[in-house]
Amino acid sequence: MQATAFTYDSETRSGSVLLDDGTPLAFEAAAFDAGGLRLLRPGQRVRIEVEGEGEGRRIALVTLQTL
Repeated sequence: MQATAFTYDSETRSGSVLLDDGTPLAFEAAAFDAGGLRLLRPGQRVRIEVEGEGEGRRIALVTLQTL
């Protein structure tokens, strides 16, 4: 699934993305680390993998979207 980086805190390596429908979804350091990224800037297009449903939905992986 694709999204747009919305926030990122380099100290905690956590942040949030906006799904294409505008829904915000937070990610933790584990998801950021799983993608092998070093930095993320707001506005960058990312690819995410999501686990769970409803309130239990969480991002498991964040990587840069490449064409």
